[in-house]
Amino acid sequence: MGASVCIQIIEGNPHLRSLLGWHLQQAGYWVYQSATLYQARETFYNRQPTLVILDSDLPDGDGVEFCRWIHQQRHSLILMLSARNHEVDIVQGLKAGADDYLTKPFGMQEFLARVEALIRRIRMTAVPMTLEYGDLKIDLVQRRVCYKGEFVDLTPQEFSLLYVLTQAEGLPLSRSELLRRAWPDAIDNPRTIDTHVLSLRKKIETDPRQPSLIQTVRNVGYRFNPEMLERSQSTEGEADHNYPTSRPDVAPVAASTAGRQ
Repeated sequence: MGASVCIQIIEGNPHLRSLLGWHLQQAGYWVYQSATLYQARETFYNRQPTLVILDSDLPDGDGVEFCRWIHQQRHSLILMLSARNHEVDIVQGLKAGADDYLTKPFGMQEFLARVEALIRRIRMTAVPMTLEYGDLKIDLVQRRVCYKGEFVDLTPQEFSLLYVLTQAEGLPLSRSELLRRAWPDAIDNPRTIDTHVLSLRKKIETDPRQPSLIQTVRNVGYRFNPEMLERSQSTEGEADHNYPTSRPDVAPVAASTAGRQ
């Protein structure tokens, strides 16, 4: 049931965290555990879990706020665990982006049933494992990028930056928005984005000095330009169609021209 599914548990109680992790591993899931928000950000960033099991009260911050951050990443479902059982608390958690809300204390069978229901939802919606834009292919499972048939060696941060840009579907994103979506930790210097964009351009742009794939939008930030890849692929297809490598009618013309000279 759980083959190839990665689950992250973010729970401050070490006994409960270990118990949940053990049962999920027995069910066949890959499990990563985090005790604090600081650990959770790094693990989430590196592992890109399919499902996040999140405690609403953590020792170093508010789990509900972290739920909002995870929800903005768009590729993980969230099961929130909480001792807060009032309707207003449940509504707050769901509005923050939780896909399900389980109040403490709870039975292990109910917990596993909730997890299985969320995993079924993922499989039914056929979440894409790869993104393709012409010659650019992004493997979301292996976190690898292939451009024009060759693998591109990206750092984890460069991969996250590229992923967030592509998810905007051509819309420009400000530096502060990119920092909020693509960086695992809070950073105050938006110029960090410029450094990483420059590095990314050197790896995937045909001419980094005149970038066409990751464009600068004046007074805003940056945008991913999928139209460039589509045009490039379309142009190559037309060239192959209109100008085949072997044309028997060309040789006589060339020979005749040469003879006149």
